[in-house]
Amino acid sequence: MASRREIFDRLRRTAEEVYPTAEARQIAEMITTSLGGITRNDLIIEPNKELVIDNLDTITAEIRAWRPVQYIIGHAYFADMELEVKEGVLIPRPETEELVEWVAQRMPHAKSIVDVCCGSGCIAIALSRNIKHSRVCGIDISPEALAIARRNGARYAPDVEFIEGDALCDIARCIRGKVDVVVSNPPYIPEADKSAMRHNVTKYEPAIALFVPNDDPLLFYRAIARQAREILNPAGELYFEIYEQYGEEMCTMLHEEGYSEVLIHEDFRGKQRMICASV
Repeated sequence: MASRREIFDRLRRTAEEVYPTAEARQIAEMITTSLGGITRNDLIIEPNKELVIDNLDTITAEIRAWRPVQYIIGHAYFADMELEVKEGVLIPRPETEELVEWVAQRMPHAKSIVDVCCGSGCIAIALSRNIKHSRVCGIDISPEALAIARRNGARYAPDVEFIEGDALCDIARCIRGKVDVVVSNPPYIPEADKSAMRHNVTKYEPAIALFVPNDDPLLFYRAIARQAREILNPAGELYFEIYEQYGEEMCTMLHEEGYSEVLIHEDFRGKQRMICASV
């Protein structure tokens, strides 16, 4: 038997082999508390109490192999929720929470919302919880992601509907009538940038949710914007999470697609990561 502190220290030392010190500590804490069934306060207040975590050798091997901690523990925290995640679905990021907050702030009375490339369902579910009485639909091409989104929805927002569809061509087929909000965090990283990314992303998270061709990085943005023009209500708005380098190109593209007001919003790091367009 080992103590909470001993297990935490073993996980921290292992994580430090591949991650920076602060991140390694966070990973060790997440695994110790989540898989040990304790809180952070438990770990701090009673570090010498015995703790059992099954398959600890397997877990340390997974850390060394860069497997994301969210896949190891089976969930990710997003907007006060504990969402199921595993290989086959993109791990929700903090900046995406800011996108949800921005939509809810600007469109608090939206009656209908569609989340394109919904992945784990994080955006659709969070918006359903934040904008009451809204009809929310999530669309994704991946059956694996949709299965996870539906389980997350059943836990946190049972009225959200998740539908299989291709963001490049079938958004209108997936929904009923017009909507007030179209929101999307689509694939946007050029293939050329893959070599500079960490292994915990490139080895495990689904490439279909991350990467776009080098010669057409706005592929999904353009297709979604074009389709959204046909399904948005007159006062409707389109929202995207964007690659920080794309701000100017996104503004130009959205104006070319017939949108009027276009706004860029910075994330908590001061990067241009969100954009909104009005029909």
